[in-house]
Amino acid sequence: MLEFIMLMHNDSVTQPTPEMWSSYLSFLRGRGVFEGGSSIGRGRAFREDGAPGKASEHLAGYIRVKAESLSSARELLAGNPVFECGGTVEIRELPRD
Repeated sequence: MLEFIMLMHNDSVTQPTPEMWSSYLSFLRGRGVFEGGSSIGRGRAFREDGAPGKASEHLAGYIRVKAESLSSARELLAGNPVFECGGTVEIRELPRD
């Protein structure tokens, strides 16, 4: 099984409700693929030398999941509140050490 991170952007057409999140997280837990997640606040970018790249203001949260492939991880978007409300969800594979 591979690990993926779903990065939720704050560009939804409508706001997801707490009930939508509860239902979706229960779905992921029921399938045994939920590995954690959280909403995230604002931050700043830093660099030791020179001007840093711009911090992304679009990220609102993340969810870690297990899946066989990127295609399988994408199937887990069904019911994702950000996705269902018209927002963007980025899926990235987490490399193994």
